[in-house]
Amino acid sequence: MSFKPANNIQDLQYFGEFGGVNPSISDSSTYTFLSAKTMMDTFEGNTDGCHLYSRHTTPSNLYLGEALAAMEGTETANVTASGMGAITPVLMQLCGAGDHIVSSRTIYGGTYAFLKNFAPRFNIKTSFVDITKLDVVEAAITPNTKVLYCESVSNPLLEVADIKGLAAIAKKHNLQLIVDNTFSPLSISPTQFGADIVIHSLTKFINGSSDTVGGVVCGSQEFINELRSVNDGACMLLGATMDSLRAASVLKNLRTLHLRIQQHSKNAMYLAEKFENLGLKTVYPGLESHPSHKIFKEMINEQYGFGGMLTVDVGSLDKANALMELMQDKNLGYLAVSLGFYKTLFSAPGSSTSSEISEEEQKEMGLSDGLIRFSIGLDADIERTYDIMKTCMKEINVI
Repeated sequence: MSFKPANNIQDLQYFGEFGGVNPSISDSSTYTFLSAKTMMDTFEGNTDGCHLYSRHTTPSNLYLGEALAAMEGTETANVTASGMGAITPVLMQLCGAGDHIVSSRTIYGGTYAFLKNFAPRFNIKTSFVDITKLDVVEAAITPNTKVLYCESVSNPLLEVADIKGLAAIAKKHNLQLIVDNTFSPLSISPTQFGADIVIHSLTKFINGSSDTVGGVVCGSQEFINELRSVNDGACMLLGATMDSLRAASVLKNLRTLHLRIQQHSKNAMYLAEKFENLGLKTVYPGLESHPSHKIFKEMINEQYGFGGMLTVDVGSLDKANALMELMQDKNLGYLAVSLGFYKTLFSAPGSSTSSEISEEEQKEMGLSDGLIRFSIGLDADIERTYDIMKTCMKEINVI
């Protein structure tokens, strides 16, 4: 029987304090104890069901974490104040001075900047590799390597990780495989192919309304306990805690994720095929021309499609900027970073979300000036959207 992530979310049942169909929100920063001994036990991590302080856990955050763990098929999860607030504590928890990380070269710019510029302050080094070449990945591993890091679908080039192949390498060398699944929630379930830890920026598709910043770490109970430890837990001590009100809001939006992802994917597939037929250099994992189309198909939870992200290369930054400004003027979407919104969002990642990567490294990985990253929206009439986009492209001489 195939893994059904949306069913796992649906099967969770929470009632509010007064019988509400939504769980009550815990709007407290600290919690009372009926005895001094219980407080001492809680500080030592020995008392389940008692809350200590909201930087550690809150009922609202635990509800959301449980739902996201159910979605990803892990024992538990810890929600954080941002996607980077999930990524950086995980890496700091697993690595210390002298340790080494092997990472995909095409990853979110903030993650790249942390690994390239910030982690070396702690004598943690990273080798950036072409994640699609398993022999290159394995060749980069050293005796000090602790972590293999990738994105299931990379930002912004939409390279697809062979999670099963990477997991085999990680297991062989006793590494932790961390997969950022932000671009493909529900479509890909990394733990089903051997990932140890799954991370999301909740800011994007999972929340879906561009009004909240958040993150999550999905993993084993043992690892999440380590992250939350009051003595040496990176999530606890670095302090990127999600607010309870935000957690409750994300949990409500999570319940419609399956419907939204289906529509995002349907619309993206339609546009990708149309753009490719126009002769545009189009990258979308659902296209047979995508180098890793077959790998994605082997991992896909089919009903959710290939996701809502695609790229088009229009040849130059000037053309990219002109086209994006015109599309915004025609109300086709917004010239904005981020993704997963109900409206289409578009940006030139080389000068925005991936600007932390040097021009030389951008060229080496194939990130061109004219590349536009699209997060395709929930348009009800995608045929009309395409017709207007095509008109805009003709006006800018893209086609």
